[in-house]
Amino acid sequence: MKKSIYIAAALVVALIGSAFMVGNGELESLELGAKAPMADVKMAGIDGNAHTLESLAGENGLLIVFSCNTCPFVVGREGKSEGWEGRYNDVYKSATKAGFGMVLVNSNEAKRSGDDSMDEMKMHAQSAAYAMPYVVDQDHRLADAMGARTTPHVYLFDKDMTLVYKGAIDDNFESAKEVKEPWLKNAMTSCAGGTAIEMNSTRPLGCSIKRVEK
Repeated sequence: MKKSIYIAAALVVALIGSAFMVGNGELESLELGAKAPMADVKMAGIDGNAHTLESLAGENGLLIVFSCNTCPFVVGREGKSEGWEGRYNDVYKSATKAGFGMVLVNSNEAKRSGDDSMDEMKMHAQSAAYAMPYVVDQDHRLADAMGARTTPHVYLFDKDMTLVYKGAIDDNFESAKEVKEPWLKNAMTSCAGGTAIEMNSTRPLGCSIKRVEK
């Protein structure tokens, strides 16, 4: 019973956050078929290097996952849900096998002096054993350019850096074993194989990206 109440409350919070941004016209979602914005802009990584989307792309394209250090949809909640973070390394392996690069992007500028500081990102990545790059999106510029709403929110670009899939990783943030629709994995397989992606857009689910007023 308590689990159901938590899940319902989390869903409401996530949807309200997304609806607010859209309802105020502050976000325009990047359209399928559009080129990746800011592809040559350098972003600081936890490895001490500056990365660009172009430099991170693989032969078949690039997977971008907007993420953070604390959202329960990312990190889970002990005894209640797994969150998607535990699947990140498996997604990275699938992406690499399919010829895609992958990067985690932290756009939570409003929490940059706290939970989403560079130091906290480094510690969190070490604790979670991230295998992929993790970078700072200063002033949430990339998130704004793509219309990213939540953590997580994924964008898959093909070899021409054209958007071919956007939305959620799969249909179950609570448990990897309960996943019935691995949307992102299917999209990568189809794109790498040169076939049409059956489900190329799904609804992102997660905590709202913590933006600052401009």
